Amino acid sequence: MDLRARIDADQENVERSLVALVLTLVEALRQLMERQAVRRLDAHDLTDEQIERIGGTLLALEIRMTQLREHFGLKSEDLNIDLGPLGKLLPDP
Repeated sequence: MDLRARIDADQENVERSLVALVLTLVEALRQLMERQAVRRLDAHDLTDEQIERIGGTLLALEIRMTQLREHFGLKSEDLNIDLGPLGKLLPDP
């Protein structure tokens, strides 16, 4: 049997899956950066200027992620990979 017949290698599905994987990684990193910023904020380890810059950067990244999800027809739930017995990759909002 031909390998292509066994694998759904439709270009649109492959592209959408690859975009979902990349956006999932970016979202995981965004959430990590956000948690780190909150920790530093709680520890009073940031200047007012740093707080403004971090807040603006995280907001811009969240807006861009929303635009990319919409462009590729993805929902937030599509970015939360199920890791089997380990559960979902990203915490629930």
